[in-house]
Order: sequence, then structure tokens, then C-alpha cells
Amino acid sequence: MENNIFENTPDIKISVKQTFNIDTDMVVEGFSKRNQFVPELDSAYKFDRDTTLAVLAGFVFNKRVLIQGFHGTGKSTHIEQIAARLNWPCVRINLDSHVSRIDLLGKDAIIIKDNKQVTEFREGILPWALQNPVALVFDEYDAGRPDVMFVIQRLLESDGKLTLLDKNKVLKQHKYFRLFATANTIGLGDTSGLYHGTQQINQGQMDRWNIVTTLNYLAPENELEIVLSKCPHLNTAEGKKIAQKMIQVADLTRAGLANGDISTVMSPRTVMTWADNYKIFKDTLGKTTDEKRAYLMRDSLYDFILFCKNKLPERCNYALEFKEGLIDPLEKFKFIYYLYPRKVADPPDYILAVGLVPIKLEKYKLLDRYN
Repeated sequence: MENNIFENTPDIKISVKQTFNIDTDMVVEGFSKRNQFVPELDSAYKFDRDTTLAVLAGFVFNKRVLIQGFHGTGKSTHIEQIAARLNWPCVRINLDSHVSRIDLLGKDAIIIKDNKQVTEFREGILPWALQNPVALVFDEYDAGRPDVMFVIQRLLESDGKLTLLDKNKVLKQHKYFRLFATANTIGLGDTSGLYHGTQQINQGQMDRWNIVTTLNYLAPENELEIVLSKCPHLNTAEGKKIAQKMIQVADLTRAGLANGDISTVMSPRTVMTWADNYKIFKDTLGKTTDEKRAYLMRDSLYDFILFCKNKLPERCNYALEFKEGLIDPLEKFKFIYYLYPRKVADPPDYILAVGLVPIKLEKYKLLDRYN
């Protein structure tokens, strides 16, 4: 990467209270112009107060910030979305066991110069970021090889310099270079069995992180707000109930993990994926006005009535009884059954139909509604 791609530095002041809706007098510098390294802004993103303040402190006071927490809680996304609102260039590096020293620092490369092949040292991502106003984020920080992680040891100091041995060159940090990291563990390795492949982190290096904050599972009402913002198709009275039940199931898995009953867990990301997939694989019984007519195939009318009692929203259920007696479950019918909305109401009112001919309601005794 070229070193001189950034011509501007932070040139505006941004109110944290107005931008992030957090009650604080903190003001952070930002850029008036965007470039290709600024993340896309998600206007519906919901911020966690403590995590947001920790990350903003990193931007304002040039602090090294490490965010630890379970998977799918939005650790990296928090940093990205804060950077997006500051127009601050942000680059994420996913650390793994194959990331080596030359990937970070650079390596010799064969290039054509003056019509000749020559060997020239090409700087890696670390020297490039260090010399520019960039927020560098190490994802899966605890998955990096311990021997490689010593490369960034000096950079964890706010005025730390980087020595390139291949070029006999010492690089000084740009005034607006910022460093962040995310991890599932807190430097002691994985004790839960959830995060195979993570490493123990040298405590001397852990001690250099100025701010270590935790972002774990949110309160149900906060998680519901996030799910509805990411999945607006559930932002209805009925949809909210469905989303709440999804979160309740996720909370049960989290409680089970804490008690040692199960070894896996549903993260907020899992809940949002579930909510998003619900839009694709939703039940055939209508979720919109145009979809209220449900197309169903059943072997008998008895099975269909049982289906209605079990599958319809609880406030819409009716108990139906045949005037001549209960419908014989053994009596077989080969019909196409429909459920039509008779009127828009809360709860909605339906007419049961067989084929295209509505069943005359006098054939049935309408019992109490199931509430």
C-alpha cells in the first residue's frame, strides 16, 4: 500500500451526546470527508453504552482498547460503526495461526524497475497503518500465534515506534493512528470448550492494553431493540411477540451454558439470523393482509380443525363442534381447505372454507374463543 494516500486529518468536532445518544459531554474529533477505508454506516445500529464509551476513549485519548466477549455480540461491529460516524478510516485484520511476521511487517518482492528485475522491500499492513490516520482492529486477537504477537508489543505503547530491520528504519506513529482488538477470551485461553484454537496471551502484553472492556449478552429488552432494528419485518405487534420468544429461547441456552447443562449457546447474531430466516421460511398462515388466505392440504376436516387450534395465533382460535356430534377423525376427506379473513380486526376474524365454497357456519356450534 502507498503511504501517502491520506491527505487529510481530523478537522471537525463531533458531540457524543448528539451522535450516539449517550449522556456525556465528551467531544471527539472526526473527518469531514470519507475515503474508501471508512466503513459503511448502519443507521439502524444500536450501541452499548459502556462499550461505546470505551471505544470513544480510544479515539479521543489515543488509548489501546481490547473488547472481550462471547461470539456474536457485536464487538468488531461496535468499533466499525463508531468509526463510520467519525468518518475515521478503519482496517480490520483477522488474526489466525497462519498470519506470520512478514504478513504484518512486510517482505522482499521482485519488481520491474528501469526494465530490470530488482528485489525491493514492500511494507506490510502494520507499517502502512502506523503512518496514517487509521484505526487498526485486530479481530480474534487471542487466536494469533504468541510468537507473532510480540511484533505489536511496542505499538501498544501510545508513543511506541516500529523498527523495520530489513530497511534499518524506525517508524514513528502517526498522531491519529489508533489500535483496537477483539477477543473471545481474556488472555488465559479457552476454559469453556467454545473457542477451540485460541491461545494464551503473554501477560506482559495484556498489561499494555489501556482499556479492557467486556461486551456480553445484553438485557432482553435491549436485545429485542437490536433485533427489531436489524429485522424490520418483525416490527409489528405480532412480530415483537415472535422476536421475544426467540430471545427467550436464546436466554435459556445461555443459562444452560452458565449452569454447565449444555456446551453451546445462541448468540445475538444467531437470534438475528433466525429472525431474518423467519422472513424466508415463515409459516404459510398469513403474516400480511394479502397473505391471510392460507393454502393447506389435509387428509380430513378433523385434522384441519386441530391444525387451526394449534397453529393459529392464540387470540384467533375458535373451538368448533359439529352439531350432529364431534367430527369423526377416521372420516377421510380429500379437499383443499382455505382460511379467509372475514374482517380486519384485533383479533382477526376468519371464515373456514372447503374448496371455494364457504362452510355454512350454522353447521357448527361456535364455542368459546381460546384466549
